[in-house]
Amino acid sequence: MSLSQVLPVILCGGSGTRLWPLSRPGFPKQFLVLSGDDSAKSLFQQAVERLNTLSTGNTASTGNAQSSIAVGNTLIVTNEGHRFLVLDQLRELPQVKATLLLEPIGRNTAPALTLAALYATEQSSESNTTSSDPILVNTPADQTIQNGAAFTKALQDCVHVVASDESKKTIAILGITPTAPETGYGYIKKGGAQGTHGEFTVKQFAEKPDAKTAQSYLDNGHYFWNSGMFVLRASTWLAALKEFRSDIFGATETAWVARAMDQSGDAEFIRPDKELFKSIPSESIDYAVIEKCPGSQYQIKMVELNAGWNDLGAWDAVWQVGKKDGCGNVTSGDTLLSNTNNSLVHAGSRLVSTVGVDNLVIIETADAVLVADRSNSQDVKSIVNQLEQQQREEKNLHRKVARPWGWYDSVDEGERFKVKRIQVKPGASLSLQMHHYRAEHWIVVKGTAEITNGDKVIMLTENQSTYIPQGQTHRLANPGKTVLEIIEVQSGGYLGEDDIVRFEDTYGRSQ
Repeated sequence: MSLSQVLPVILCGGSGTRLWPLSRPGFPKQFLVLSGDDSAKSLFQQAVERLNTLSTGNTASTGNAQSSIAVGNTLIVTNEGHRFLVLDQLRELPQVKATLLLEPIGRNTAPALTLAALYATEQSSESNTTSSDPILVNTPADQTIQNGAAFTKALQDCVHVVASDESKKTIAILGITPTAPETGYGYIKKGGAQGTHGEFTVKQFAEKPDAKTAQSYLDNGHYFWNSGMFVLRASTWLAALKEFRSDIFGATETAWVARAMDQSGDAEFIRPDKELFKSIPSESIDYAVIEKCPGSQYQIKMVELNAGWNDLGAWDAVWQVGKKDGCGNVTSGDTLLSNTNNSLVHAGSRLVSTVGVDNLVIIETADAVLVADRSNSQDVKSIVNQLEQQQREEKNLHRKVARPWGWYDSVDEGERFKVKRIQVKPGASLSLQMHHYRAEHWIVVKGTAEITNGDKVIMLTENQSTYIPQGQTHRLANPGKTVLEIIEVQSGGYLGEDDIVRFEDTYGRSQ
C-alpha cells in the first residue's frame, strides 16, 4: 500500500468588498457566518474542516494497488492583520492543528502558494516522513459546498491523480459543473478521454465571458467553472513557477529565507521579511502558472465537481445558497416580511421589516444599511469605492471591532465625547498605553478588572469605576476566568483611534 502525504493549504486573504457592509477589510467574508445561525461555522472554518476530511475512508483504488491519504497539519496563509481572527476561529476546531504563514501585505495567490510550498518542502526534508515532497491541496477560504461527501470524493480523486504521476508534472484542478451561463467565473474546457480517477485533460482556460459566450459554453457541455482549487506537489509548483515566473519565485524565496518565527498561544506564526516581501510581483496562481501549462511539459487534469459549489462573490450568490421560505426569501436576524418575494434580508442589530418588495437585497448592520436590486448585487463595489474616496470608516471597520484581547463597540459619540462597550477575554489584557488628547472613565459592568493607572494597580468589580486622566499611562486587564465587560466614556478635544502611544503590548503591535 502506498501513502500520499497531503498538506491542506487555505488561502485566507481578500476583503470581500462585494459583500459590504457585512464584509469589510477588518472582518472580511471568510470569517463570517452567513447562514444567520449562531451555531454554524464561518466560511473559513468550513474550508478547514472540509480539507481535514480527506483521510476519511482512507483507501482508494489505483489500478491493482491501494493508496491511502494521510493529512498533515493545515497551512493557513493570511495577512498580519487577521492573524488573531484566524486563531480565535481555529480554537473552535480543537481537532485541527495549523501553522500560520503571515503576509505583511497582499501579493495575490501565486506568492501565497509559494510560501506554502517552501514551508512544506522544508518541513518534510527536516522530518522523518516517508514523503519529502508532499501534495498540497489548495483552496480559498470563502467558498460554500452543499454536498460534503461529493467534495471529499472529488478531491481524493485529485490527490490520486497527482500521486500516480511519477514524473511529478501533473496539476489537478476541480472543475465545477455549470448550472447557469455565469459571467463572473473563469471557465475550463476539458478534452481527451476520462482517466482512471475520473479526470480529464484540460484543453484550454477561458477568461470571464460575456453573456452570449457564457451561454455557448453551457450549451457546449465541455466547459466547467474554474473553482480555484488545485492539487499538486510542492516541488511541481516551485519548478513550474521558476520556469514561468522566475521573478515571483526568486523574490518570494528571498523573503522566505529571511523570515521570522514566533510563538503565540497554541499556533506558530511565520513571517516572511516585510521589506523583501514588498518587492514580490502581485499575481494569481492562474495567471502565473496554471494557464501557461497546456502545451508545456506540465499537465493540467480536471476532476468534475458537482456538489453545490459557490464562491459567494456577491449578495445574489448568498441568496442562491440560502434557505428560502415559501416566497423565495432568505432572512437572518430580526425580520418581518409582508408581500415580499425572492429577497435577501439580513438584520444585524435591529428589526428590519419589508412590505411589497421583490428581488431586493437588504443588509442592515449597526452603522450602515445596503438596499440593492438582486440583479445588481455585483455593483456593490461601486459604493465601496465611494466610501474609500470619502475616507469613511465604514469601508474598513464595523462599529463593533474585533481585537486580539476581545472587542469594542462604539455605541455613541458626539462633540468631545465617545462611549464604548469593551469586552476583554479571560486572562487577556490591553496594551500599556497613554493618550495625548483624551481622558477616560471606566465602569465595570461584568467580571473583574485589573487596572494600571499611572504607578497604581487597582482591582475593580461590578458597579465600580475609575478615571484615567489625559496623558496618564494605563492598562486594562482581565485576571479572571470569565469575560470582563466595561463601559468606557472618552472626553477630550480629539477622540481618534490613532491617539494612542503603546509602551508594552502582548500582541506585538506598535500602533
